[in-house]
Formats: sequence, C-alpha cells, structure tokens
Amino acid sequence: MKARITVTLKNGVLDPQGKAIQNALGSLGFDDVNGVRQGKVIDLDLADMDKATAQTRISDMCEKLLANTVIENYAIELVD
Repeated sequence: MKARITVTLKNGVLDPQGKAIQNALGSLGFDDVNGVRQGKVIDLDLADMDKATAQTRISDMCEKLLANTVIENYAIELVD
C-alpha cells in the first residue's frame, strides 16, 4: 500500500519561504499571485495492511516525526 502525506503550515503561522516564492514570482512578471503557502509531500510505501491500520500507523508517524503539530497540519491519502 502507498500513502501520500501532505504537510502544510497552519493558518496564522508566518511562512517566509512562501513569501520568498511570491516575491520571486512577482519579479518574473507573475504579479497576479496574491499569496503563497508552501508545504511538503511525503510518499510512503507500506507493508500490506488494512486501511484502518495504515491510517492509524501513519497518523502516529506524523504525530511523532513527520509533522510539527504545533505549527503544521497534515493530510493522509491512501492508495491501494
């Protein structure tokens, strides 16, 4: 089973990298971008297990290592 985890900053948390991307886009002529929030994507290849177990295991991974839950949100997508 494969899983994709998307980690993004929570609303209200400053995103200097997103601001730098927005400024760079503006300097390239893309002035119609009003805001940028950046994040990260983590792809996992898991041993065979049912979806409920996979969801629980991945949530544990995110809570313990993959996301800083004080300032970040995460979303899990499972693919058979």
